Amino acid sequence: MKGFSSSIRGALLDSKFVIGLFAVFLALVIFFSASPQFSWQSPNANVTAESPAVSKQQAHGKEEPANFTADLRAESPNSVSKQQQAHDKKPTNHTASSPAPAVPPLKPICDRSDRRYDVCEMWGDARTASGVKNSRVFFIPPAPQLPTAAAANWSIRSQSRKYIGVREVVVRSLNLSDLHDAPNCTLWRRAPAVVFAIGGLTFNYWHSFSDVLVPLFTTARAFDGDVELLATDTRGGRGHQFLRKFRGFLGALSRFETVDLDADREVRCYPHLVVGLRGHRDFDIDPARTPAHYDMRAFRLFIREAYALPPPSVALPCKSKSNNRRRPRAMVILRARTRRFVNGDEVVAAVERAGFDVTRMEPGHEHGVDEVARAVDGCDVLVGAHGAGLTNMVFLRTGAVVVQVVPWGNMEPYAEGYFGRPAAHMGVRYLAYSVAAEESTLYEKYGKDSPVINDPIRFYKNGTNAKYYWQEQNIRLNTTRFMPTLQKVKRMLLQE
Repeated sequence: MKGFSSSIRGALLDSKFVIGLFAVFLALVIFFSASPQFSWQSPNANVTAESPAVSKQQAHGKEEPANFTADLRAESPNSVSKQQQAHDKKPTNHTASSPAPAVPPLKPICDRSDRRYDVCEMWGDARTASGVKNSRVFFIPPAPQLPTAAAANWSIRSQSRKYIGVREVVVRSLNLSDLHDAPNCTLWRRAPAVVFAIGGLTFNYWHSFSDVLVPLFTTARAFDGDVELLATDTRGGRGHQFLRKFRGFLGALSRFETVDLDADREVRCYPHLVVGLRGHRDFDIDPARTPAHYDMRAFRLFIREAYALPPPSVALPCKSKSNNRRRPRAMVILRARTRRFVNGDEVVAAVERAGFDVTRMEPGHEHGVDEVARAVDGCDVLVGAHGAGLTNMVFLRTGAVVVQVVPWGNMEPYAEGYFGRPAAHMGVRYLAYSVAAEESTLYEKYGKDSPVINDPIRFYKNGTNAKYYWQEQNIRLNTTRFMPTLQKVKRMLLQE
């Protein structure tokens, strides 16, 4: 009997021990499931793990396709607002130890404070639509900001010179009462987009770079190719010619085909959209104002890679092992109209006498950019009068030399600003040769006593300088006077 009672007592003790363990386990389960400190958060700032907004593809780390048709993802404005309002009511489990990521500020969407350019940047729900007079962008603010958002409109010249006339883009930031104005999405992108204008002065090669390509690089390069480019102001065929001409550059900047937004019938929806280009200076970049401190050297290396030119480590052609003669190669730009060398053959002969092999860049031949890029890459020196042809310095190798012949008439500040500083910033060496009055055809036309010759500042003050010094002037280069400049270039190139 005593043994039996002992066994009963032991069983009871075992039972209490099991019950105790079970109680502790149950308490831990309740604590972990109820405590917000241990709730799991989705990478989306406002979506919890249980939310149906997180797809199976996302859960497995797969991104949804870039294109979504309207029946899959496009929402009407009313349904969007209902979802957003319902989402606002959904409880969240943010605590001091697990703060919600900050939403980018709604204002200012558009910044018009820069003297050169206007730009609008939107995060959330941005939609594009073409129009007869203007392409349009509709912006629906993020849900947390929508109840207090104010409606606003901007007309943006989406190029880097806002004082140059281009087709404008109308940007509308909607509020709750205006959501019905937003068009329904027909294509939805995960990638961001940049809207830019092609028109303006882009018929000029230098302006194509200075006004569009360099600012487009500054604005879009940080997306590392995962960005869609939307072009406006493509009227008259010039825009499409621009897109064809610089297809290699645009293709390196974006993995998408560039869209002609003015002719686009889709309503494209983006989580991040930029309207306008950030152009800091003429044919130049201010690295302090770019996301990753890009500069003109980065631009030059990028465009060289876009056109499949040799990498930066490759030596100058004159120092190549295959160049047994060690004669530098110079490309001489022979302009067709204004500021041209009237004695072009003499100039070429002088460069050859100075010890250079010469390649002539002749007018009248429509060369593709890829062909020009390869030809310039094969040269050590680029020689030319102030003009768009010197823009091709972007295809030179590091350490090559640009020689700019500066026309008469106080043109030095323009020569330095448009080509001299950009050359230095992109890692290309630069020399300027300023012509004497006697080397200008203006001297022959107006005479040495004319204010056109002896008082150029007068014409800058009255605004007629362009007529004389940019449009009427040509150059008869004094090759004897020019020879020391060529000899200096050769010493620069061949020094070890």
